Amino acid sequence: MPPLPSRVELCPLTLADQDEFCSLVRASAELHAPWMQLPATTEEFHGWMRRFADDANRGFLVRVRETGDAAGMVNINSIIRGRYQGASLGYAAFAPSAGRGYMAEGVAAALRHAFGDLRLHRLEANIQPGNEASLALVRRLGFRYEGLSAAYLYIDGAWRDHERWSISAPPPWTPDPSLPEV
Repeated sequence: MPPLPSRVELCPLTLADQDEFCSLVRASAELHAPWMQLPATTEEFHGWMRRFADDANRGFLVRVRETGDAAGMVNINSIIRGRYQGASLGYAAFAPSAGRGYMAEGVAAALRHAFGDLRLHRLEANIQPGNEASLALVRRLGFRYEGLSAAYLYIDGAWRDHERWSISAPPPWTPDPSLPEV
């Protein structure tokens, strides 16, 4: 049986998304704490968007096809070419749509984009050990546990440990031209 069509689509994050994004972040403060801090004001959003000015980071909204509502966000961060061909993955659901499986579909779409369009070989997701929803998501999508990174990210006033999970491009994979042949 063929897979069901996705209920979501990835849409590049733009400055025009500012009001919706910040409003959803504020509405999701309890869901995101203490796991992450996303921009909730105009100034923070503009600072956040500067990171997408080059090809090293890509930001997306996960939108529900049926309604157009933003269910969450996905970032492909710190893209490194050459011998590495990898990046880190960040994602968050927005509270009004949380718990409906949209983010699993959105992250799966981000994986297809990363391994297909961007031709990356490896993605990492770094997750705080107590974030059960995020850990369940990466397990469901086939990420493998690689270890604990102590004091990995500064979040909510402290350096937080994170579990490191990764996934590699499924075969057949077409490398980016920046991959050296030898």
